[in-house]
Amino acid sequence: MPLLLRRLLLLYHALRYGARLIWFAAPSNRKLHWMIELVGRVHSLTHSARSVHSLLPALGPLAGQFAKTLVERPELAASTLHDAIDAIDHMETPLPPRESEEALTRAFGRPLATLFSAVDLIPVRSGFAEQTHFARLLMPVNGHREVAIKLLRAGQLQQIGDELALLRWVARWLEKLSSTARRLRLRALAQTFTDEIVRRFDLRAEAANLSQTGHHFDGDTRLVVPDVIWDLCTSHALTMQRVDTLPATDLTGLHAHQVKLAPLAAHIVEVVTEQAFEHGFFHATLDARRVRVSIEPDSLGRLVLAEFSIMSSLSTDEREFFVHGATALFEQDYGRLAELHRDAGHVPHDTRPELLEAELRTRAEAHFAAAADDRSAGSLFHQLLHAVIPFDGAVSGQLATAQRSFHQAEMLARALHPGVDTWNIARRVLADIARRDVDHRGWFQRISRELPHLAHMLPRVPQLAVRYLQQEHDRARSPRHNAQLLADIGREYRRTRALLWACALCGGILGAGTMLLMR
Repeated sequence: MPLLLRRLLLLYHALRYGARLIWFAAPSNRKLHWMIELVGRVHSLTHSARSVHSLLPALGPLAGQFAKTLVERPELAASTLHDAIDAIDHMETPLPPRESEEALTRAFGRPLATLFSAVDLIPVRSGFAEQTHFARLLMPVNGHREVAIKLLRAGQLQQIGDELALLRWVARWLEKLSSTARRLRLRALAQTFTDEIVRRFDLRAEAANLSQTGHHFDGDTRLVVPDVIWDLCTSHALTMQRVDTLPATDLTGLHAHQVKLAPLAAHIVEVVTEQAFEHGFFHATLDARRVRVSIEPDSLGRLVLAEFSIMSSLSTDEREFFVHGATALFEQDYGRLAELHRDAGHVPHDTRPELLEAELRTRAEAHFAAAADDRSAGSLFHQLLHAVIPFDGAVSGQLATAQRSFHQAEMLARALHPGVDTWNIARRVLADIARRDVDHRGWFQRISRELPHLAHMLPRVPQLAVRYLQQEHDRARSPRHNAQLLADIGREYRRTRALLWACALCGGILGAGTMLLMR
């Protein structure tokens, strides 16, 4: 359907249902919540759902699932969007084999026979506007012949782009016509929604994320990060090393391959904790579907993290706050944790530290009082971040996303092996990271961060010294200042001469004493 016709139909439906009248009819104290409920009810009607899906066939199901999950997790809007995309993956139909071959040929710009000796044209996985194929290279690359190809469906991407443009057009006109829409900044919300959708389908960025994660865990025997075949990566295809895996939730298959679940569960918690709070680069939408286990002989039982399209980063300050804040929380040092919150700017500066300390103590002590098997480090970290809310404070969305990823990893680890002690594993890993931050390794790391600045400053030191001497000379132009400067120079000269004589005398005494002792 042409974009102009879609706009006219959407305008017709908006006038038909009287969106402005509905907004004014909503209760003044909870308009947004009331509107979400109304959208949910209208979406549940068969005729209304068909109308929306006819206008937005790609985003219609996504919008319904997004509204549903947003009510459950409003603080994680971006992650909730990707949860909604994952929830409708099963509704997407992959391309037939012939169309898959044509799409792969267009993506690589060359006939498949010149690149691969075999390609499975039936996708092993189909998702929202993308599908995955297995293939075998004609010539090995970096020792890898078996590869997996993630292919974007160009037609569906074009359709999604048209519908996102339609949403931005609607938001722009609503801001022109309604002061409420301007206050809600609908255009910015629509643009953020668009950016998140586009980011999910940026295969070059996903390849870079995969490569960087492999660099962070290079040589780590706990997990396998597939190598990227850069020569076969385009805007519509991502080619990577194929690793035979099983889902981490397939307990029967893991037992059949004699994978030990206890160390595997511990490794999940360790790796995700180090990903987020040591490297500061982690999966923003981690769940059980994105954690797999290698069943290849050379890497049997190792973790294989999948789907690197949606990653998040923590700044150095955010990472250090969480590491040292969680360490203080495990030590039940609530006063230090309250100061960390204040220093990080999570609460207003006039917040009384003893009140924040009391709030942290009230929220956390129940977790320490629970039985060892019932303790959850993820739930404790939730209190670490959300104890500032009663004081009109807030933490960054990235910290909330990192806490959520850790909680997902903890739940998966307990599902694999109920006896795993995730509490002490998290405590040990975070304590090790905190220790590395304050010992010589952390000192060298901080020096290395300052070296680029020093490289610019050191060549200017002679010039700065000349300027300083010129200023001192200008200040000492009067006879009194000249006399004072000469007196200071003379005093320093006498002190230096006395120090040199003292050093020479001590050196002579030590040398003579050493010679006498050697006799």
